[in-house]
Amino acid sequence: MIATRTILAVLVTTASAARAAEVTYFPAEQVTAAFAQGAVLFDGAGTNYMVHASRRDAAGQAEVHVKDTDVIYVLDGATTFVTGGTVVDGKTTAPDEIRGTAVKDGESRRLGKGDVIIVPNGTPHWFKDVQAPVLYYVVKVR
Repeated sequence: MIATRTILAVLVTTASAARAAEVTYFPAEQVTAAFAQGAVLFDGAGTNYMVHASRRDAAGQAEVHVKDTDVIYVLDGATTFVTGGTVVDGKTTAPDEIRGTAVKDGESRRLGKGDVIIVPNGTPHWFKDVQAPVLYYVVKVR
């Protein structure tokens, strides 16, 4: 009987927590506007993730996210994406964020429409050559 009460208590607590979480919806117009300029769709408030509607029209800076893993899904365009190696001229630009001019001795991959790549936290990465525009979702997981 005690085990049954414990299980019921866990189920009720879990169901209550699930109801407390809110569904977040972004209509197509909002998503399209976010991709037009590259913007954060969801800032992660109260969660361990963020969602970006990202846009690249040219090569970017090399990056290292100390705490965040990037899950990247390419929607359109193509790029040479470099991972690993070391960041050239790396500087801390925000807490737990390092930026630099390039990645040295990394692995290059050609990414295009439909590709997904997961960049673990602490891994240098760089959009080196960009065939603009490159539109991609990034889910940042902490």
